Amino acid sequence: MISVQRAVERHRGGDPAAGIETRHAFSFGSHYDPDNLRFGAVIACNEERLAPGAGFGEHPHSHTEIVTWVVEGELTHRDSAGHATVVRAGDVQHLSAAGGVRHEERNDGAEPLVFVQMWLAPREPGGEPAYTTVPGIADSTPYDLPAAGAQLHVRRLGAGARTAVPDADLVYAHVVRGAVELGDRRLRPGDAARITDARGLELVAGDGPAEVLLWEMAAG
Repeated sequence: MISVQRAVERHRGGDPAAGIETRHAFSFGSHYDPDNLRFGAVIACNEERLAPGAGFGEHPHSHTEIVTWVVEGELTHRDSAGHATVVRAGDVQHLSAAGGVRHEERNDGAEPLVFVQMWLAPREPGGEPAYTTVPGIADSTPYDLPAAGAQLHVRRLGAGARTAVPDADLVYAHVVRGAVELGDRRLRPGDAARITDARGLELVAGDGPAEVLLWEMAAG
C-alpha cells in the first residue's frame, strides 16, 4: 500500500520574520494531529529553509534520533556534548539525543540554507548522547541507524533512470529534488510516500535528475 502526502499538504511552521521557513510532514509542536503522529520509527520530516544569519538557538532534545540531510548551503551545528561542525550538501548528520542533549543550528553562511531534518524514535530510551557525520555519503552505502531499527538510503537518479525501492515492511520516501514515478504515482519535490509491504517497487526519474531519501524499516 502507498499513501502519498503532497508538499502542499505539509503544515507550515517556523518563523518567517526571523528568516526561518519550515514545512512539517507530521504532527509537530503546536500543530497537533492525532492521526499523523508517526510512520514506523519516523516521527518528523521537516523541510527547513534558513536565510543567511538565521537559525535555531540552543534548545533541548531527548530520546530522539535526529538525522539531517543538507540540500543547499552549509549548516553550522553546536551541541552541549562539545561538537561544533559545518555540515554541507551530501553529508549525513546524526545526533542521538539519548538521555538528553542541547544543540543549536544556524546558517552562518552568505547563501540560503535548505535542509531536511528527520526524527526517529529509538527502540530503547536513555543512554549517552552521540554525534556522527558522514561526508559525501554514496548511493550504494545506506546509513544504518540500529537504535531506531532503520536504514537511510540516498538515491540520486539521472533523467529516466530507475532504482529499486528496498523490499521492507515499511518504507518512508521523501523527494528532495526532481520528479519520480512510484508505481502509478508521480512525486515531486516535497512530496512523500508511506509504503507498507514494499515488494518489487521501483523509482523512475522524470525528464531531469532526481534525489530521493528512503527510510527502510521493519514493522514493530
